[in-house]
Amino acid sequence: MSKISIYLNFQGNTEEAFNFYKSVFKTEFVAPIMYNKDIPSHEGMPPLPENEKGKVMHVCLPILGGTQIMGTDVLESMGHRLKLGNNISINLEPDTKEETDRLFNALSEGGSDIMPMQDMFWGAYWGCCLDKFGICWMFNYTSNSK
Repeated sequence: MSKISIYLNFQGNTEEAFNFYKSVFKTEFVAPIMYNKDIPSHEGMPPLPENEKGKVMHVCLPILGGTQIMGTDVLESMGHRLKLGNNISINLEPDTKEETDRLFNALSEGGSDIMPMQDMFWGAYWGCCLDKFGICWMFNYTSNSK
């Protein structure tokens, strides 16, 4: 079944924020927090500075009614800067790869693809775009999304 979640970006305090949200909603993380140091290296990928290896790459917490919030720390070494407007994305998890591509193509038309759809190391087909109104959309399809 398809899902929608809310993705939050932080300037180095994701873990603190999510521990706070965990206490507020009285829920548990879906999986252990993944840190940047846990990312397998890829050919052509620049090494992360030591001060960014301990930052959060991904965390997920259920809140209400089946909705999940997810989060990450922005990485200045990758040119990311947190500012009002880029601190939140809508994450779509469609039921099929075809629907994922359809939504990505439609929403990026007149906007821009930040990260084209591609297979990622965590086992998902993933991409991200800004629509023509400046809203950030993330797409995450896994064959077990159903």
